[in-house]
Amino acid sequence: MEDPSERLGSEELDTSITVKTDDLSMEIDPPFQENAVTAEDWRKSLRKVVPAVVVLRITATRAFDTESASASSATGFVVDKRRGIILTNRHVVKPGPVVAEAMFLNREEVPVHPIYRDPVHDFGFFQYDPSAIQFLNYEEIPLAPEGACVGLEIRVVGNDSGEKVSILAGTLARLDRDAPHYKKDGYNDFNTFYMQAASGTKGGSSGSPVIDWQGRAVGLNAGSKTTSASAFFLPLERVVRALRFLQKGSETYVDKWMPVSIPRGTLQVTFLHKGFDETRRLGLRTETEQIVRNASPASETGMLVVESVVPGGPGYKNLEPGDVLVRVNGEVITQFLKLETILDDSVNSSIELQIERGGASKSLTLSVQDLHSITPNYFLEVSGAVIQPLSYQQARNFRFNCGLVYVTEPGYMLFKAGVPRHAIIKKFAGEEISCLEELISVLSNLSRGARVPLEYISYVDRHRRKSVLVTVDRHEWYAPPQIYTRDDSTGLWIAKPAFQPDSPFLSSGNLAGRPSSLTGEHADGGDVCEGNHQELVDGVTSMETNSEDPSVCASHDNGSDGIIKKRRVDDLSTDGSVADISLNEPEETKLEISSAIQDDGLMDYQGATAATANASVTERVIESTLVMFEVHVPPSCMLDGVHSQHFFGTGVIIYHSQDMGLVAVDKNTVAVSSSDVLLSFAAFPVEIPGEVVFLHPVHNYALISYDPSALGPVGASVVRAAELLPDPALRRGDSVYLVGLSRSLQATSRKSVVTNPSAALNIGSADSPRYRATNMEVIELDTDFGSSFSGVLTDEQGRVQALWGSFSTQLKFSGSTSEDHQFVRGIPIYAISQVLDKIISGVNGPPLLINGVKRHMPLLRILEVELYPTLLSKARSFGLSDAWIQAFVKKDPIRRQVLRVKGCLAGSKAENLLEQGDMVLAINKEPVTCFRDIENACQALDQSNTNDGKLQMTIFRQGREVELLVGTDVRDGNGTTRTINWCGCIVQDPHSAVRALGFLPEEGHGVYVARWCHGSPVHRYGLYALQWIVEINGKPTPDLDSFVNVTKELEHGEFVRVRTIHLNGKPRVLTLKQDLHYWPTWQLRFSPDTAIWHRNVIKALDRSTV
Repeated sequence: MEDPSERLGSEELDTSITVKTDDLSMEIDPPFQENAVTAEDWRKSLRKVVPAVVVLRITATRAFDTESASASSATGFVVDKRRGIILTNRHVVKPGPVVAEAMFLNREEVPVHPIYRDPVHDFGFFQYDPSAIQFLNYEEIPLAPEGACVGLEIRVVGNDSGEKVSILAGTLARLDRDAPHYKKDGYNDFNTFYMQAASGTKGGSSGSPVIDWQGRAVGLNAGSKTTSASAFFLPLERVVRALRFLQKGSETYVDKWMPVSIPRGTLQVTFLHKGFDETRRLGLRTETEQIVRNASPASETGMLVVESVVPGGPGYKNLEPGDVLVRVNGEVITQFLKLETILDDSVNSSIELQIERGGASKSLTLSVQDLHSITPNYFLEVSGAVIQPLSYQQARNFRFNCGLVYVTEPGYMLFKAGVPRHAIIKKFAGEEISCLEELISVLSNLSRGARVPLEYISYVDRHRRKSVLVTVDRHEWYAPPQIYTRDDSTGLWIAKPAFQPDSPFLSSGNLAGRPSSLTGEHADGGDVCEGNHQELVDGVTSMETNSEDPSVCASHDNGSDGIIKKRRVDDLSTDGSVADISLNEPEETKLEISSAIQDDGLMDYQGATAATANASVTERVIESTLVMFEVHVPPSCMLDGVHSQHFFGTGVIIYHSQDMGLVAVDKNTVAVSSSDVLLSFAAFPVEIPGEVVFLHPVHNYALISYDPSALGPVGASVVRAAELLPDPALRRGDSVYLVGLSRSLQATSRKSVVTNPSAALNIGSADSPRYRATNMEVIELDTDFGSSFSGVLTDEQGRVQALWGSFSTQLKFSGSTSEDHQFVRGIPIYAISQVLDKIISGVNGPPLLINGVKRHMPLLRILEVELYPTLLSKARSFGLSDAWIQAFVKKDPIRRQVLRVKGCLAGSKAENLLEQGDMVLAINKEPVTCFRDIENACQALDQSNTNDGKLQMTIFRQGREVELLVGTDVRDGNGTTRTINWCGCIVQDPHSAVRALGFLPEEGHGVYVARWCHGSPVHRYGLYALQWIVEINGKPTPDLDSFVNVTKELEHGEFVRVRTIHLNGKPRVLTLKQDLHYWPTWQLRFSPDTAIWHRNVIKALDRSTV
């Protein structure tokens, strides 16, 4: 049984963690004798203690072992003033990379670095420079583990619940409580007793000293129970031993700490202390109990019993759960402290154990293992993933061998494949993997874009391997793989390249137009890949769009599956895995196919398509044009407010030739250009990558290119483009066929009737602004297949009249809660057809490399104004004349509406001309009744050289007609193509959804914070998303170029003053400390010449100074 009420004390840790239950009853010791302690005694004691207690602000820069990347606060206290040593908890010091500061009582702040964290017990040490504290008189707090006893009145002094200083009173009730069990997959202490008192400590008090009236620390606060006031304190005996070893290393503070070896031994066995009543039930003989009682103090009530044994450890296959420990090296042992003392003094030696198992006595000789040897001090970071040897802590939790290849954080590449957190990698690219070095060796021989199988096991399903396909990043979303190794002399983790410079993984080349096949070979047979040789890492482990601290505000990415277009890792298939049996076939078998077999295959596929059971004529015609999308967005560049990492949907092929294929799909499937797209064709069983080539700035569709040669000769001949039918437009009552693909790539269709061919959309802004369809009329049907089914609308001959696409929206409820939803509607095909014609004809526009050929992409002239229709009956109430109403009815007797201005996009040429509530009556004297009228007027401007891109508009404003020349804007279909990561925040130019809110700061609006990363400086200091950075150290940053120029001048460790303006217009000034060691400044930019996203480092720490 597990109890979710026990928790670690520091603020960042989960409060829903679980523990073993116990009765928590008080054991009554003999009456405690002490002199009467007065309130004045406590005041004197606390006056000495409080100045030595510090508030620790900790930033875990990477997920590692049992801890995730985070920013939190906790408590510590000075135990050696001369050497500058602070004692706190292990879960505060962290097992992985950490940046921390200590704040003293008088608000003096000093940096601290870890010098020791115990592999098992919940204590660790930071070090600081004592000379940096200039204005405070304080003394170290002495450690007195012998002073702890039941009934002792204590005070817990620390940073409780985020308060700088909090003093909580209590009385020690137990000294022999079992170690609390916090999480089944995280850090837990074991093989020790804990003390317990009802002091009511909460988050932030981790590491607080437990003080007696003499000002001595008798315990270390570690955790608490959320359902009661119970708090748990770690005894200090082993802390005192570790501190003495550290003190032997140096007499005073030194800049570079000399690492000290503190011997720690283990059998990889967990013991529990059980009462004699329980040991008798386990088979302990009466004579043995008598011997133990005679050899132990009168207060002894039980013995140590084996609870669990880690596979592969010294105790494995020798000790079993339920074994009762009697003697070690001939000495009766009933206490954890004595057992641990023997183990620590016998590292790499053998010890003799006597146990009783079911009433039978057994003697064993076991080797004591060095505990530090199974506590990892390095990890591999690749594509945002953190991979390390499995630690003793997690091996004990999961019952796996220590040292296996363990996924601490799946990052992007592994998450995309469906590899979960806590997975154990067993096989990669056909090679068995038993250690991290073997994984690095295999990975270094892969090229960018390669697709290889990976097998893993998980502790939740440990008896079955699962197989997935891993695709090596084609674009430079992340830095090249790095190995981080802990340096105990500086407390830093030092990164070095994981691969040799000649590794195929790092070789640079143009991948555009060379999609990979299932085996990872490029269509032309060459191993061409993209790489970046910067010896730095991104540090992007997890991202947030929140404008507030996640401890206060929940992430916007949450939602219910089936409502938003997001598929979780465990939804990839029925068993959570994707397997492909053919992946291990010889390469030649797949590549050398005779022409006869190709011809037979072509006939087979054509026959299969024509003979689909119960398929309608429309299905048979359109099936070969349909494509299933699977889209992943890297966390390192989730731009433009995109609300999920994973999307899927159905698209239709609108162009297919020998050189290029184009697929149209809605923007709720392909939302941003910084995406990895996989295409699965209904006509031919193949999965190939696609590239985003056009994102319409207004309409809800995107165009994706693919390389027809990657389909092979059979596939390229079976796959075809749909016939588009932009005119005549659909009318109410028309019959159409809704055709799409199921998740199994089966064509599904039904006959429906158009109920509204011109329904105007009205989608509100999301909490975190993202693309929303505006100025669009969509098609509504009487029946469809639900909100998750997308496809096309066709006539009886299979000619496509509309794209049946998905639209994203956000439902807002009372209070501040909201939920992401989606709905489907028809998108008239005319908008897609117009852009397609321009691409094929090669109009003048910016060039883009598509499949190795540069093609000119169209520019679109648009009126950046959000409009909405108003019924003519309402317009009459606002004073619109009968003449205009008759003109509108004559032009469009069906719609009977006039368009009104909802707002102008900030920064547009129409911004200061049109006002909210204006009615758009005419353009160039022609009445305007629908959005398409305005689009046609904008396109007409491109055909003429007059008016300088301005529309002659007739506006009805406040009861009178106004003639205006309103400017239009020219936009491309690239989306956002540049982003910068500075101190862990992702900044970009404001996208259209932000500008649609109608506000841009006057000081400059080119540096918009779109995302922030956990464990980064911006997380630590609170520079969250949804705001603009307008100044740094008083220097304006109106655009990204000026922002780069300013940040390049900032040095590592420098405090920076940042002025921001929120979306709501509220200004703010904050300071943050730049950390170039773990968070270099880098830029990600799309190059149309190579069709690749390239990453380059702008500012990094000089490694020679580390």
